[in-house]
Amino acid sequence: MSKNSRSLILSMFLMSILIVSCQFNQDKTQISDKTTSKTIHPESNEDEDITAVLEKILIAVGNKNAQELGDLATNNATIGLTYLQDGAWMNKELTIKEYLRKIVENKNPKPIAEIAEGFDIYVSEDRLAMVKAETFVSQFGVPKSREVNNLLMIKEKDDWKLQSIAWTVHPLPEEERKFNLNLFAHTYAQVWGSKRPEFVAMFFEEGGALQVNDGDPALGRNAISDVAQSFMTQFPDMNVSFDSLVHKTNGVEFHWTLTGTDADPNGKGHKVNINGYETWTMSEGNLIKDSKGHFSSDEYKRQLEFGSTN
Repeated sequence: MSKNSRSLILSMFLMSILIVSCQFNQDKTQISDKTTSKTIHPESNEDEDITAVLEKILIAVGNKNAQELGDLATNNATIGLTYLQDGAWMNKELTIKEYLRKIVENKNPKPIAEIAEGFDIYVSEDRLAMVKAETFVSQFGVPKSREVNNLLMIKEKDDWKLQSIAWTVHPLPEEERKFNLNLFAHTYAQVWGSKRPEFVAMFFEEGGALQVNDGDPALGRNAISDVAQSFMTQFPDMNVSFDSLVHKTNGVEFHWTLTGTDADPNGKGHKVNINGYETWTMSEGNLIKDSKGHFSSDEYKRQLEFGSTN
């Protein structure tokens, strides 16, 4: 590792502790090789666990899930960000409790997707981790901004938790804010695990329709929200992954995998892992006009009865 690279790592560490978010400059802040070689370990077997927590944090932020985000952070975690406003850079600092309260008090929340290009993780003594992550934020399939995140993670007992985060928001120019169906599908899958059924309905037109196998179509956002709630109630830990998009003459097939644990009081509490797809007809406003969902009812019933083999 070069001297400049080590300098970059320590800069990230200090910025996270102090919650000073600024545009990252690799040419600043020189430190000695002796200091970093003894305290920074760029390769660690903790990377996989840290990455899993970071991905959960991004999903919780995107789904406006205050409860889960609180569980992933320490009680005294701090937040700082810089952003452009009327051509000037502005700073904001707040505690995790203040941030969570803002989420809860928001009367009109809307989901976002924050997708990381990757995580640069540096673990110190297997108890602290400094992370840099560049992410792109989108909403309903439209990219909005690029963010440079600097995080400090700390190990509480056996769990990695967020201790501090500082990030800089870079709004994307208007010509880059083009609807992307893959981003739309990614976020649609994400919100099925949001515990907010209204988020699922937001991806449909006001008069949109969602049909599950041979059932009666749910017409309108309220009815679609009820369908989403039924799945969220049965599988409180539900996660839906976006597998692929397949373009057909009758629409776009959104292929997914649902995993979760059956919480039906009359059920057996088994885990399920089921694949399926929805055939979408999209509207001119880039929302779902009609969706016909398909998955194997027989396999679904078998897994509820005996559990998944995956």
